[in-house]
Amino acid sequence: MKTLIFILFTLFAAGSEQPGEKNLNASGSITVKGKATYYASKFHGRRTTNGEVFSNKKFTAAHLKLPFGTIVNVTNVDNGRSVEVRVNDRGPHSKFYIIDLSQAAAKKIGMFGKGVANIEMTYTLPKK
Repeated sequence: MKTLIFILFTLFAAGSEQPGEKNLNASGSITVKGKATYYASKFHGRRTTNGEVFSNKKFTAAHLKLPFGTIVNVTNVDNGRSVEVRVNDRGPHSKFYIIDLSQAAAKKIGMFGKGVANIEMTYTLPKK
């Protein structure tokens, strides 16, 4: 019985991870491949999870687990365009996406108007 509970817990925990292929680079940075989306206009002016007022004109992003303030380099793999964003919110709240970008960031990497892009994001976790 304990074995069955352990197996179910392990499967559940594995299923709760965000999608994406994760790699640790020699420099200590982490690269994850997946899909990105961006905030709708209606969120402009609302508070983010960290308490800031959200602006679609700033280069910010939402991620479910990365610490607030983490700088993430996001590259659109279809066109090679990149942008640096700062995590200041939690999301995306869908199992299909790994990061939500502001509209300014989405425009910079050429995904605005498309809704979704295949991306590669690279970041370094702060030292504890």
